[in-house]
Amino acid sequence: MIRRILLTLAVVLAVLAPTSAAAAATADKLAVLAGWTQPTAASTNAWNTARLNRVPWQSYNFDWSTDYCSASPDRPLGFDFTISCWHHDFGYRNYKAAGQFPANKPRLDDTFYADLKRVCGTHSSLVRPACLSLAWTYYQAVRTFGSLSAVKKADIDKAAAMMENAA
Repeated sequence: MIRRILLTLAVVLAVLAPTSAAAAATADKLAVLAGWTQPTAASTNAWNTARLNRVPWQSYNFDWSTDYCSASPDRPLGFDFTISCWHHDFGYRNYKAAGQFPANKPRLDDTFYADLKRVCGTHSSLVRPACLSLAWTYYQAVRTFGSLSAVKKADIDKAAAMMENAA
């Protein structure tokens, strides 16, 4: 009788253990993902460090693919938004894969905007307003439409005019 109880208990534990381990791994992956998708410089730096050295993170099976700024220019008027767009793609793709996208989209878009503004902060005060204008346009496109394909040539032309007027 005791053997039967122990055997039943062992079978139950064997069935539950992988589920618990999988749930713990998923929770850990989501915690890492959340840490890398906050609108702070520290969060972006941590993600970028991981992007450059993916080996320690291989077991999480993150999707690092990107199309950068989609159909919009990656470097509008010379402002390099490629890494900001990659970071944004990373958040979108991995939260979608985890089935957690709708709850996290606003933060991912805010992180994108914060990343873009940090790019603009590296430019001189003469051209920074044009950069910030483009950053706002890119942010509004992803916030409203979920894609940068909504950025129009007229938006970029407006920022270019701002740069010309500053010169």
